[in-house]
Amino acid sequence: MTAVIKRGGVTINGRVAESYNEPVDPTEDTVSIDGRTVSTRPEPNLYLMLNKPGGIVSTTRGERGEKTVIDILPQEYRQVRVYPVGRLDKDSTGLVLLTNDGNLAYKLTHPRFEQEKEYLVRTDGILTPEEMTKLEKGIDLEDGKTSPAKVETSKQVPFNYSVTIHEGRKRQIRRMFAALGYKVLELRRVRFANLRLGTLPQGKVRNLTASELESLRRG
Repeated sequence: MTAVIKRGGVTINGRVAESYNEPVDPTEDTVSIDGRTVSTRPEPNLYLMLNKPGGIVSTTRGERGEKTVIDILPQEYRQVRVYPVGRLDKDSTGLVLLTNDGNLAYKLTHPRFEQEKEYLVRTDGILTPEEMTKLEKGIDLEDGKTSPAKVETSKQVPFNYSVTIHEGRKRQIRRMFAALGYKVLELRRVRFANLRLGTLPQGKVRNLTASELESLRRG
């Protein structure tokens, strides 16, 4: 930006800016770079819940033409640039939080806050009591032993189990079951911290309610 200012490419209300630290009132002043007006108003914070379908990557830019969670947002939610909070692999479905609130995203994803994520899991076999205990105590993976998980039998057909973890390793649930010799056939995230997916249909998105947002900030 300094180089652009030096060559006279930045104007404030039609006047060429002489320094990068010139005061600008975002509510009153018009700033242009090389003749193009740029917005100086801070973007409003946006908080969205998406029920991600399978085959969609939870990033802002896909590789090799992959469709992303941003690509499937309705046009009405694209006036503000948002980012997915945390990981949910391409083959998995369920709750993805999208926001441009960096402070909240940090609180929800930094390991020291140990925010819980709950998943419904359908596997190709039934765990023994001993195997459930192993999951609950931690499984040795190639990137280290997992933290203890909460594992319960699921009553939601067709899922076998509800698994709650607070870590965010890549494909962690799938790798935990694979370490015990089971394949995860279906994986759905239904809770992230205090936020629950509820009855939001797959592929749909909505704004968080005020109480949901307050719960995330407080939790």
